Amino acid sequence: MSAAGDATAAFDRAWNDRVAALGTSMAGQLPALTDRLHAGLLAHIPELKSDPVLEDLLRSSVDANLETVAHLLQHDLDVEDATVPVAAREYSRRLAQRGVNSTALVRAYRLGQQWISDWAFEEIRGKEKDPDVAYRAIREMIDVTFHYIDQITEQVIAAYETERKKWLAHQNTVRTQLLEQLLAGEPIDAVTAETTLGHRMRQHHVGAVLWAVDAATDVLGDLERLAGTIAQEIGAVGAPFVAPRDRSTTWAWFPMGTSTTPPELPDSVVGAAGPVRVSLGAPASGVAGFRATHDQAMAAAYVARLAGERGQRVTSYSANGLRAATLLAADLGGSRRLVTDVLGGLASADGGATRLRDTLLVFLDSGGSYLATAELLHLHKNTVRYRVEKAVELRGRSLDEAPLELHLALLACHWLGDAVLSPTT
Repeated sequence: MSAAGDATAAFDRAWNDRVAALGTSMAGQLPALTDRLHAGLLAHIPELKSDPVLEDLLRSSVDANLETVAHLLQHDLDVEDATVPVAAREYSRRLAQRGVNSTALVRAYRLGQQWISDWAFEEIRGKEKDPDVAYRAIREMIDVTFHYIDQITEQVIAAYETERKKWLAHQNTVRTQLLEQLLAGEPIDAVTAETTLGHRMRQHHVGAVLWAVDAATDVLGDLERLAGTIAQEIGAVGAPFVAPRDRSTTWAWFPMGTSTTPPELPDSVVGAAGPVRVSLGAPASGVAGFRATHDQAMAAAYVARLAGERGQRVTSYSANGLRAATLLAADLGGSRRLVTDVLGGLASADGGATRLRDTLLVFLDSGGSYLATAELLHLHKNTVRYRVEKAVELRGRSLDEAPLELHLALLACHWLGDAVLSPTT
């Protein structure tokens, strides 16, 4: 062999020996390096600092990865044959179960690579006098660690994503089952409900039903965003708990803290979301209240759906007359007969009769005051008087005749619309 060949071979042996020495040094300093990286990761990535169990598993993952890298360097092993250490794979699964974003995991590996590279520079600078050997050895070390991190990161992220999908499917199943049990009236304590649903039970809630007018439309994303908008509008103290029912219907519960005031939701808020309708329950507290306000929202939604095109964008169970309307909706046949028998010619489905009925209903709710009715409807008092007299004329009977039935019939028309009005009336 020529002198040049001897020199090249000697150089190769020198930097290979230096790389192997780095691996040996890393293995010898493994506990200290593990402590350093573990502490650094917890300090620089807050998402990883959650509880002692996870932090201990992070330590095991760091230790296992460092040990693998040390073996690769010591014995000149092929990086392509390296697989994810068991501890590292399990740690990625635990992060997935806890909902920690995978970007935190990727960042941990990148920071680990940087810190180990810094350590290697210091090791070689203190022990290798030949700058060429030092440069070649550090380049090899960085190449090995880069390819290892690149390969292992891909594997741990795949494990993370697989576990995340399984965990979410499991959690959704458990959450759905408990929600159904809770709404069915089964005895479930507040702590269990809070832990499973992720929604604080020991407060007041307002239940809601959100649905698209066109049931064939897939608008779940829009409904969830609308629920967030409603939460801000009505002064909820946190994000709503949302439970999709199908592709066009969503249930929601708004956390209201200690507030017992029925929320006011302007039609414009819902109207901005398109052809969507919302029903609201009354504020109620605790697990029982969570169930009660939902039942009320469902009853209000039933009334709104029956009303069809005459239905309002927002139907609140706390609105005047809505509770009576839910009872009237339970017996549509009887309610139709009530409307026809009590209202006579005033039971027509045309727009003119509707205006007369609405004015008469406000008039009765105002204690028979023309002035109060005019102020509420923003009309002139004489206009109110004319409409009331015209309504009495169409009905064919005075207001003093069957006043309770009259009020119920007007409520049925106001809330149920076409469901109790015959087009041929």
